[in-house]
Amino acid sequence: MSKLSGLGGRLYRGETSVNFIGRRRRWYTLSAVFVLLSIGALALQGLHLGIEFKGGSSFTVTTQNPSVTQARAAVAEAGVPGEAIIQVLGDNKVRVQTGALETAQNNAVQDALAAKFSVAVASIDTQIIGPSWGKEITRKALYGLLGFLLVVMIYLAMALEPKMAFAAIVAVVHDVFITVGIYALVGFDVTPATIIGFLTILGYSLYDTVVVFDKVRENTKSITSSSTKTYSQAVNLAVNQTIVRSTNTSIVALLPVASILFVGAGLLGAGTLKDLSLALFIGLIVGTYSSIFIAPPVLAQLREKEPAMMALSKRVNARGGVSTEASSTPAAAINGRGPRNQPKRKGRK
Repeated sequence: MSKLSGLGGRLYRGETSVNFIGRRRRWYTLSAVFVLLSIGALALQGLHLGIEFKGGSSFTVTTQNPSVTQARAAVAEAGVPGEAIIQVLGDNKVRVQTGALETAQNNAVQDALAAKFSVAVASIDTQIIGPSWGKEITRKALYGLLGFLLVVMIYLAMALEPKMAFAAIVAVVHDVFITVGIYALVGFDVTPATIIGFLTILGYSLYDTVVVFDKVRENTKSITSSSTKTYSQAVNLAVNQTIVRSTNTSIVALLPVASILFVGAGLLGAGTLKDLSLALFIGLIVGTYSSIFIAPPVLAQLREKEPAMMALSKRVNARGGVSTEASSTPAAAINGRGPRNQPKRKGRK
């Protein structure tokens, strides 16, 4: 622990530095690979939408011996077309989800399930969701996501800088693409809980990014009045100063989410928790990555194209400053300090 705190102190003071901005092509390449994989998963497999979005029927049976095999046999006996989604919930419930069914088909499924599990038909919890209602939920979910991004972008542009807002939104879109792609790859159902999880991780990702950008703004408040370091070097210093905080916060947030996902949904079989917990688990990891490796480099690229920042880079290079594009981890260069030549002491006779 003392070593970690010591490393954090050296990073904050600039005595040790990792060149995040100068190596941005590596981070961009890695993100591009994951985004392309996500697009491929969405194109080939698509998202498995829950009945809340596409409509259908849900039958929940409370029994002492829940069995996926028996439930599937009951659905087959009822003559229901299409593939049914069957899940065991806890120790005494099994849930069957099908597409849109007519009244006679719903009754047939209820009778078959009651016969297989030796329960009364009245004890089966049945929910019927029409396709039109599912489309309405989908439309509202998309409107909510777009409205969230718009409001956040306006707020960040007012509170910080317009280019910071743009870089933050790029990171958020990056997080959404990768999270949705992984969801398509593993085949989990997309439910309203999933949408809540998406909005939660977007908020967390933006929080982490704002922490970094606030430090960037502090480091670059009067950067053009001096010639000690370029804008990219100042951004790189800000990332190094906040990386320990971001990492610690992410680990603390991931621990309870991992417990919900692996213990609650995995070991205890609480299927209602997995949709939310998986979105949170993936999103927290991806959001932390983007707030360090995507948003700051994008911001640095945008600002370095400004005439004032280009002139600053020329002055820094003329004074012998080392650009973040060429350096590896030179703390002295990032802080704008060069090596000091100490006078030699004369030996005593």
